[in-house]
Amino acid sequence: MSDKESKSISFFSRLKNTLVGTKASVKDNFFNFLGKTSIDDDLIEDIEAHLIMSDVGIETTDIIIKQLKNETKKKISEIKDLKNVLKNIMLSILEPVDIRLTVESEDKPFVILMVGVNGAGKTTSIGKLSSSFISNNNSVLLAAGDTFRAAAVEQLESWANRNNIDIVSQVSGADPAAVCYDAYDSAKAKNIDILMVDTAGRLHTQKGLMDELVKIKNTLNKQSLDAPHEILLVLDASLGQNALIQAERFNETLGVTGLIITKLDGSAKGGILLSIANQLNIPIRYIGIGEKAEDMKTFDRFEYVDALLDYPNPNERN
Repeated sequence: MSDKESKSISFFSRLKNTLVGTKASVKDNFFNFLGKTSIDDDLIEDIEAHLIMSDVGIETTDIIIKQLKNETKKKISEIKDLKNVLKNIMLSILEPVDIRLTVESEDKPFVILMVGVNGAGKTTSIGKLSSSFISNNNSVLLAAGDTFRAAAVEQLESWANRNNIDIVSQVSGADPAAVCYDAYDSAKAKNIDILMVDTAGRLHTQKGLMDELVKIKNTLNKQSLDAPHEILLVLDASLGQNALIQAERFNETLGVTGLIITKLDGSAKGGILLSIANQLNIPIRYIGIGEKAEDMKTFDRFEYVDALLDYPNPNERN
């Protein structure tokens, strides 16, 4: 087994373990079926209730249940077959958003603007992604666009030092758009592949601060018509349906192009990915299950659903 395959399986195992809260709601009740051996209306109602409990959302749950009922009217009579049907339904919902981030730009740098509410994990996600980009032989520059929190700049500097990359920052309270402007010029002059822009956390209800993000976006766009090339919204999975509301508002304001779902470790609300996929259709680029750099991975719908529904590790499958 190659190191890459070993790491993938290791992440799969950890993903299964960190979804323990979700599986307590989903897997144990869905597929133990409280001793049931046949498919009936009560079983379907149990599945519906536990989907909602796991933050799949009413609308998305309704879609799943209707499809399940349609399948049971055919030739599905075994519990194990029902599990496979549910897996395929979930995969079909996630397929449109299972799109990997491709760093392509004819005119360097490729600009990634990171946004989200306070505490979602933007700065940590920048550090993890920059480490991944560097491992793929990309040069990276960081922009400390969060000028409100001194600790945010220090945290970003810590990741920059760890990854041996440069960072552009200004004094506390400086105009974030000005920081981004300087960072772009620096990245351009140094022929940097990727410019990652950190921003201050803000609630989606704070219009003034949301307008500031628009200013940052417009500033970057004036420097390059294609910039920012990617607007990544970082969402805390533990917030459940509130994360969906955040995504809707940020998308309305900025036109979000990708999502990073963090803090799946210890979250009982892993089903929110299905709700987001169904209602927003925004690509899920990465998921995070811990604080270490290796705890963030490119989203893979097959891996995620298998972990959610307690299928075997990839190397254990026939």
